[in-house]
Amino acid sequence: MSPTKANYEDVDAVGGGLHFLRDELDCENLGVSLLECEPGWEGKPHDHADDGQEEVYVLVEGEATVTVDGEDVEMSEGDALRIAPEERRQIENGDGESTFVLAGAP
Repeated sequence: MSPTKANYEDVDAVGGGLHFLRDELDCENLGVSLLECEPGWEGKPHDHADDGQEEVYVLVEGEATVTVDGEDVEMSEGDALRIAPEERRQIENGDGESTFVLAGAP
């Protein structure tokens, strides 16, 4: 199998600034997305209990809070956060723009 390359800017964003790269990269198990957040943006609360998907959120730029099962986790540039499939999570962006890389796999 040869490597697959994609640029997130070539992938249509959903829900504002969420670029799903899994299909574009032909990934079989790993989902990779780039999330660009405007100031004050809030994501949809969700979990992955049904599909068993563990996720890692890496904050590349900015500041944000990720609420995991009711616990607020403050994030700064460079922070990475692992979230178990059954844990309910929601991203709440700070006062400036932020950029996350989101990765998930069963």
